[in-house]
Amino acid sequence: MKYVVVLGDGMADWPIESLNGETPLSCAETPCMDALAKVSEIGMAATIPEGMAPGSDTANLSVMGYDPRKYYTGRSPLEALSIGVDMKNSDVVYRCNLVTLTEEDIPYEEQRILDHSSGEISTEDADILLKDVCRELENENYHFYTGTSYRHCLVWNNGKVLELTPPHDVLTQKIGSYLPDEERLLYMQKRSYEILKEHPLNKKRKEQGLNPANSLWFWGAGTKPILTSFEAIHHKKGVMISAVDLLKGIAVGAEMDRIVVEGANGGLHTNYEGKARAAVDALTKKGYDFAYIHVEAPDEMGHQGSVERKIQAIEYLDQRLIRLVKEGLDAAGEDYRMLILPDHPTPVKVRTHVAEPVPYLLYDSTAPEQHDWHYNEKEAADSGKTVSHGWDMMKYLFGGELC
Repeated sequence: MKYVVVLGDGMADWPIESLNGETPLSCAETPCMDALAKVSEIGMAATIPEGMAPGSDTANLSVMGYDPRKYYTGRSPLEALSIGVDMKNSDVVYRCNLVTLTEEDIPYEEQRILDHSSGEISTEDADILLKDVCRELENENYHFYTGTSYRHCLVWNNGKVLELTPPHDVLTQKIGSYLPDEERLLYMQKRSYEILKEHPLNKKRKEQGLNPANSLWFWGAGTKPILTSFEAIHHKKGVMISAVDLLKGIAVGAEMDRIVVEGANGGLHTNYEGKARAAVDALTKKGYDFAYIHVEAPDEMGHQGSVERKIQAIEYLDQRLIRLVKEGLDAAGEDYRMLILPDHPTPVKVRTHVAEPVPYLLYDSTAPEQHDWHYNEKEAADSGKTVSHGWDMMKYLFGGELC
């Protein structure tokens, strides 16, 4: 038996008036997921423990079978694992976004965040900008590391964990009340703006109609993570397929292999087909028992507040990835179980994550059930099936019982 998780990051949503009360998931054309739903179990899973923030970090740990209350030490350390940062126990790691501020002729504190991702900036452009900032801001206590696209890391030796707000929670708002109280972090953010707003690359980006990456933004602090090996817990050899450093970092901590797919970038136009092929090859040719396929696009479109693009991301996920995974495993004659779900909702209305249960679909090629439903939030809730602890989903996928 082979096992697959397809994680559509932030795919769940709230009913939207412009969609006649439907959600992007219920409105999207998803013939593959709907066909699977008719022969699968669907239900709702609570991936975020009560009282914890609804981040992709806690939620994906939960889906992968790790109780976040036990294993979570912060988001950024997981991303740092992915990019090879050698952390000491005394280090504190911060996510360092490259964001787009308004560039009005007003104090830094009165600027607004227009875009938390700087137009989904390429890693190549981001690396140029970050290195130029680093030449002035790095010292023996503060070190910057380039990640992927707009997502980077700051390591503060012997630092402090400060609760800072993610930039996608500050969109369109004045930033003053969300800035760090710590003197050095605040100085680095403000100085980065002075350097980057006049940078030749950002001037070129604006000429091309692209958002400039004109400020650093620190958040998501944490300390060195300690995860138990995935294979030791579940006795399955697993592989992670994701463009996002957070997920690749979780895989490093869980001692799972990772597959880098060319053209996979965490955006709407990621290489869906390449991810599908990589998963099928891993399961049918390379001896893996389990593949975790993460797609960031629905979450990014939720943060952008775009109903149309979120629907498009879900449709791409259905036809350009899930369909190909199913067809590939069927053609290979493999018996398999496939779990499809978001990690958390990212409602377009609020453009950020919320801590609500998510709809899941669990398909077993050897024991298809007959139902008359579609895969979406309402019908999953109406099924009456509820998983109270999201971290139980992994053992449930592998054929165990829910607690």
